Amino acid sequence: MKYSKWIPLLFCLVWLTACRQDAPHFRIGVAQCSDDSWRHKMNDEILREAMFYEGVSVEIRSAGDDNSKQAEDVHYFMDEGVDLLIISANEAAPMTPIVEEAYQRGIPVILVDRKILSDKYTAYIGADNYEIGRSVGNYIASRLEGKGNVVELTGLSGSTPAMERHQGFMAAISKFPDIKLIDKADAAWERGPAEIEMDSMLRHHPKIDAVYAHNDRIAPGAYQAAKKAGREKEMIFVGIDALPGKGNGLELVLDSVLDATFIYPTNGDKVMQLAMDILEKRPYPKETVMNTTVVDRTNAHVMQLQTTHISELDNKIETLNGRIGGYLSRVATQQVVMYGSLVILLLVAGLLLVVYKSLRSKNRLNKELFQQKQQLEEQRDKLEEQRDQLIQLSHQLEEATHAKLVFFTNISHDFRTPLTLVADPVEHLLADKTLSGDQHRMLMLIQRNVNILLRLVNQILDFRKYENGKMEFTPVSVDILSSFEGWNESFQAAARKKHIHFSFDSMPETDYHTLADMEKLERIYFNLLSNAFKFTPENGKIAVRLSSLNKEDKRWIRFTVANTGSMISAEHIRNVFDRFYKIDMHHAGSGIGLALVKAFVEMHGGTIAVESDEKLGTIFTVELPVQSCETVATEPDDILVSPDFRTTDILLTEEEELVKGYDSSKPSVLVIDDNEDIRSYVHTLLHTDYTVIEAADGSEGIRKAMKYVPDLIISDVMMPGIDGIECCRRLKSELQTCHIPVILLTACSLDEQRIQGYDGGADSYISKPFSSQLLMARVRNLIDSHRRLKQFFGDGQTLAKEDVCDMDKDFVERFKSLIEEKMGDSGLNVEDLGKEMGLSRVQLYRKIKSLTNYSPNELLRIARLKKAASLLASSDMTVAEIGYEVGFSSPSYFTKCYKEQFGESPTDFLKRKG
Repeated sequence: MKYSKWIPLLFCLVWLTACRQDAPHFRIGVAQCSDDSWRHKMNDEILREAMFYEGVSVEIRSAGDDNSKQAEDVHYFMDEGVDLLIISANEAAPMTPIVEEAYQRGIPVILVDRKILSDKYTAYIGADNYEIGRSVGNYIASRLEGKGNVVELTGLSGSTPAMERHQGFMAAISKFPDIKLIDKADAAWERGPAEIEMDSMLRHHPKIDAVYAHNDRIAPGAYQAAKKAGREKEMIFVGIDALPGKGNGLELVLDSVLDATFIYPTNGDKVMQLAMDILEKRPYPKETVMNTTVVDRTNAHVMQLQTTHISELDNKIETLNGRIGGYLSRVATQQVVMYGSLVILLLVAGLLLVVYKSLRSKNRLNKELFQQKQQLEEQRDKLEEQRDQLIQLSHQLEEATHAKLVFFTNISHDFRTPLTLVADPVEHLLADKTLSGDQHRMLMLIQRNVNILLRLVNQILDFRKYENGKMEFTPVSVDILSSFEGWNESFQAAARKKHIHFSFDSMPETDYHTLADMEKLERIYFNLLSNAFKFTPENGKIAVRLSSLNKEDKRWIRFTVANTGSMISAEHIRNVFDRFYKIDMHHAGSGIGLALVKAFVEMHGGTIAVESDEKLGTIFTVELPVQSCETVATEPDDILVSPDFRTTDILLTEEEELVKGYDSSKPSVLVIDDNEDIRSYVHTLLHTDYTVIEAADGSEGIRKAMKYVPDLIISDVMMPGIDGIECCRRLKSELQTCHIPVILLTACSLDEQRIQGYDGGADSYISKPFSSQLLMARVRNLIDSHRRLKQFFGDGQTLAKEDVCDMDKDFVERFKSLIEEKMGDSGLNVEDLGKEMGLSRVQLYRKIKSLTNYSPNELLRIARLKKAASLLASSDMTVAEIGYEVGFSSPSYFTKCYKEQFGESPTDFLKRKG
């Protein structure tokens, strides 16, 4: 064992020997501006050419057309200490200082394809973009025989290729007076923007003879827009790049999408050769310009054959390189084995000693393993026993679940009778013309919610019928297109109310007739659209698309319902069709609607799926097979019965707008609740005696509380986004709103939730369903209590143990100190005081008024007059001097205010004094 200290040293020597052979001599960083097929081809060529140079490593980063990202990439390479930089600048102006910085730090910089706005770089290699633009112009002029209208779709406007290609093109067509460039747009090198811009050009220009696209991704976008408009045969399309491969320029010419494209060579191998000339100190040119030529239908096939052959050769080169790498790896492995063998020989002696010690410990380990084996067997027996218990519990749970569902169904039957007895009298009462506005609104509220309860009860009963196989399937001939168009009318009011853009689109010239159960189809459509309107925010979008497709040699009808503004996470999306499943407590609903929709879709032999994305929103897709009379005749007839239900009840009818003008003469109450009916009901209860402000969620509630500084806040607890407890906590932590009493409304009566609410600063807790008398009494008491606190502040008395937060006490003391300090300034106003206190003029006014019953100006005047009275009694100053001292602008105004406050003039006081 005395040799053991040399073992780590031997390992280090072996490792260093192996690593030294693979260490690169040169490191090259490539900062590409974008990630497209042309750049991919160049990158492949650079990496392939680098294989021919020993000890060269290349790292490539793409900025994705983002200037700041490319600047980060260049700084990364500089920090990593690369020996050479290859940069294709996204835009010339932003990247110029970054390239100059690298150049000034002594790092050679090769500009590829795109230049910068200075000459501080080592070399440039790329095609002559001006010459390419000129060649395109001559080609188009030749094709149009010197006469026609041309539109141009450019690359990124700040990049040098886009500028030079435009300049060359304009130089060429300037020789042809009858060729006009009638429009030009920035397509940012991408197909999507090109299609949008071309669509706009087509609408503005009735005659377009040629389209000049700055690359072969822009060109097919323009072609697609023209094809949609049915005008693609009126014009010729010319692009730039001529890359081989699917979807690239060469194939687009062969497919007659493009009339021509111009070769824009990638020459990644030439870029790598230039880099090695610079690194190995060989002569190199400052500017290397590549040639171009046109590719059209006359030579595209030959070009394709050539590029296919070149691609095959490239693949063979990569294969050979892989084999060479394998051989080198074997050599390196053999070297490691050789050095390792030497180390092993030295370790053998030590291992012999270790073997002896191992034999001694073997018996001890065997005993321990035997004991562990016995323990494992005991644990296995326990696990088997627990498994049997779990199986038994599972059976019991299934039985309990079944019993609960039976009970739920029975109780649902019992609910229908009293609900019906409520609904019918309400309808009779609504027919009474003598009802007041508030009475009519309350009855409408009752009727709407009775219908909702009936719908939920019917859904439960229907689902139980479906599970028990007792529902009937009653197919009739249906035109799905006309049905959907008619049902869409029921959603127009909801769309206008929430300012939602609602669109319906169908595939033209398609027969949408099929056999379906009309009522269940209506239930499917209304449920999906109702959910979309429920979870789409204001100014969002809802789109329904109806189409036809062939699947498994059979025609199907598909419709999708998509809405923005809501997302279902992957964790929940696979469970949304399960019965009674709810994503979380903040999502209202029974959790049975989508389960019933899925059941109805499957009854029609169809499928339903959902996709959700943070950017696109949520999309439900329903596919139904087109059925004939013969098909339906073979279907089982024991599935569904039409329930007593009309889905149109789920849409709220538009009520007349509530008056929300802010009336400062009455106490104000802010009502925060995501349920519009609750807000409307509370508004009806309070609007006679209070100014009622409404907010639909916690975020809006906080904003309106900051704006209006109400006398009291009533908030629901369970709301999407910011819930009532968090809303209360935030309001109580803000200076402007910490004094406002908060009442929390909740349907949950758990003590834990009440504790959370009181910890968050709530002043009162009322459980739903609540008594209107209780709510109004609590509102009145809290506001009256708060008025009494105002009197304490306003009368200048000291607060004992009143229910006022420390923040408000500190605020009042700070405000009084500020007045005391600055009262001598006659120009002091509310705006100045607000700035000092960190509030706006309106916020300061409402805060002071709420706490003291006085406005800030009144408090300032009272403080000045009290100070003046003190000076009159204790100093020899004149009346005028005292007036100026406490901040009055004139002695006459001071005398007037003093007399109003104390009932005598300052002069009378001095005479009485003496």
